[in-house]
Amino acid sequence: MRSRVKRPSLPQRRPVKHGRPDQQGRAQKPERPEQQGRVGRPERADTSARPFGKIQEKRIRPPGGQRKSAPVTAAHKAAPKPEARPIPADAAPLSMAVQTVTVTADENAMRIDRFLEARFPGLSFSHIQRIIRKGQLRVNGKRVEPKDRLEAGQSVRIPPLRLDPEKPRGDGEGGGKNADTRAFLESITLYEDDDVMVLNKPMGLAVQGGSGTVRHIDGMLGAIATKDGQRPRLVHRLDKDTAGCLLVAKSRFAAAALAKTFRSRSARKIYWALVPGVPKPKQGRISTYLAKEERQDDSVMRVARHGEEGASHAVTYYAVVETAAQRLAWLSLKPVTGRTHQLRVQLAHIGHPIVGDPKYFDIENWQLPGGMQNRLHLLARRIAVPHPRGGVIDVTAPLPPHMQQSFNLLGLDATRYDPIEEAPEG
Repeated sequence: MRSRVKRPSLPQRRPVKHGRPDQQGRAQKPERPEQQGRVGRPERADTSARPFGKIQEKRIRPPGGQRKSAPVTAAHKAAPKPEARPIPADAAPLSMAVQTVTVTADENAMRIDRFLEARFPGLSFSHIQRIIRKGQLRVNGKRVEPKDRLEAGQSVRIPPLRLDPEKPRGDGEGGGKNADTRAFLESITLYEDDDVMVLNKPMGLAVQGGSGTVRHIDGMLGAIATKDGQRPRLVHRLDKDTAGCLLVAKSRFAAAALAKTFRSRSARKIYWALVPGVPKPKQGRISTYLAKEERQDDSVMRVARHGEEGASHAVTYYAVVETAAQRLAWLSLKPVTGRTHQLRVQLAHIGHPIVGDPKYFDIENWQLPGGMQNRLHLLARRIAVPHPRGGVIDVTAPLPPHMQQSFNLLGLDATRYDPIEEAPEG
């Protein structure tokens, strides 16, 4: 038989007690130092009589580094919290909700950007372009481009908008500025009725706003209110440095009718220009494709190949009206299409850029004749379009001062030529 070895039993661990046991063996809380006969912390003095009450410590972290302690008093706690910073009265209000609107019959065939301008007069041009470009605005659930046309009955989803505050009219605050704007527009008005107006846009004044452009025709139109309270709107565009006839609609009805006229190419627009040299033949047709090219600090148009991405067809008829010693030519131009910088790019393409053109004049060692100003010599001379309510709108703009000066120096007589009857035919 195997003998059994009796192993010594391990001593049992005694429970750790945090105080003296009571009669039932349960641990009690440790006594305070003063109860145990040991020396404890000195008692704090009564602070009830202090003017700010009992002081506490609140730990705060400074912006750049270690924590520091800052005293916070009871009086500070009782102090009212500062009110929220008020919103300035002139701040742009924000429409927080997404809106879905239906295109009405009067808004049929309107461009997307013009539709937004009509619906929300306080909406800036840059904001309109941004929400369309980012796809925040949808038509029947699809993305669109600013130039796309709407159809009656379509559903337009509009995101929250930042609207500029409505500027006061009349004699109140800002009334003086609006009065000056209205006086200026009246001074450059060539024709006006209840539906349309034709302005003689000065050279150097932008038609629409953009990066860094504050003063422009489109913004000035906000100072004018029609009889039914609608805001006048642009029908077509002119380059900033081009002077002459600019057509403006004063109602949605007129805007829709005139837009249809321009799309069908029923409007006759005649431009005048001064160019170096004499084009050959003296009357002809320029047909090219144009595309936008982005540069470091600017964007320009260039002649592109047929079928190239982003290229649009552009057609212009031209005729030489008169020459000045074969050194300069006065041209009459009839654009069939309306592309950006169309006339300027096409004339440079055939070797006769417009005098004073800062973007496309590329003739080396060419000297400007003495007495002529180095400004763009391009004028939207005349426009003839069917009136929305019948008849024809036919308006002619005078030469701007710098072109009149050049015509006088060169001996050219603008009164001897009718820009419509003798315009190059297409």
